[in-house]
Amino acid sequence: MNASGFRALVAREEGGRQSVALETLTDADLPAADVTVDVEFSSFNYKDGLALAGRNRILRHYPIIPGIDFAGTVAQSASPRFRPGDKVVLTGFGVGENWSGGFAERARVKSAWLVALPAGLDARQAMAIGTAGFTAMLAVMALERHGIAKGGEVLVTGAAGGVGSIAVRLLSRLGYRVTALTGRPAERDFLESLGAGAILERAAYQAPGKPLQAERWQGAVDSVGGTILANVLAATAYGGAVAACGLAGGADLPTSVFPFILRGVALLGIESVQCPLALREEAWRRLARDLTAADLAAVTEEIGLGDLPARAEAILAGQVRGRTVVNVRH
Repeated sequence: MNASGFRALVAREEGGRQSVALETLTDADLPAADVTVDVEFSSFNYKDGLALAGRNRILRHYPIIPGIDFAGTVAQSASPRFRPGDKVVLTGFGVGENWSGGFAERARVKSAWLVALPAGLDARQAMAIGTAGFTAMLAVMALERHGIAKGGEVLVTGAAGGVGSIAVRLLSRLGYRVTALTGRPAERDFLESLGAGAILERAAYQAPGKPLQAERWQGAVDSVGGTILANVLAATAYGGAVAACGLAGGADLPTSVFPFILRGVALLGIESVQCPLALREEAWRRLARDLTAADLAAVTEEIGLGDLPARAEAILAGQVRGRTVVNVRH
């Protein structure tokens, strides 16, 4: 950022068509709120891909700066919670959808949306985790609360993606036996390096199956939805649980009540956008504790602001491995 302004990736609409381009803005272009942050890193998530591609009405108004998360340093604050120089991280609350977000060198947001960056994480590492990794941690914590014991088998769908790759690494670190479900068999070595003990090909789970199938796993983290989630539920063991946090494979759920009333399987909904502050802080503390710098490096690629538009179709097509950190200064 320089004295005359800061760079931002801005989405505009004209004649019903969306355009996205790098622009130079000033603080006057930011929404009114009580904390201004010098952004250091953002990340690229599936929802960001939808936003940049102009799909699913992710962006609610124009012009707007996309980017659903960021980490950086407080520049100005009218909140007693934060002072200039504090390191902070933001995910959710509609930022990057109906409020200008993280694909910029500066952001202004409500203090209630910010979390102090926990000890052990810097801004780049926080965005190596990002919204996807934060969601994965919420899913893992939900399985723990349900009582899925360490040492049990847990399935992760969409395992080579952002949520999936962090979930595989977290579960492996915590002592679970991890099975990875993926549509990219070429990523076998990558998934095994994260701790997956078995790899299943997605094609075998894409067709409708029996409402109850042989019991295979005690728990699952599902970021896909649709028929795959239905088949995952059908193969979950008695008393098990599935934490559902995505719909890349569809918003419908073509299943029956049988897994729930005959096996006592629980479907745990994971909501990361409006997640309460206490749970957010706990999840970020856990992420700082349970993942190492080497873990994050293994799943992360770095790009610059100008690289973002070309990545949208790739992430929507399931061609982006792991996590993508956005260095907003490059």
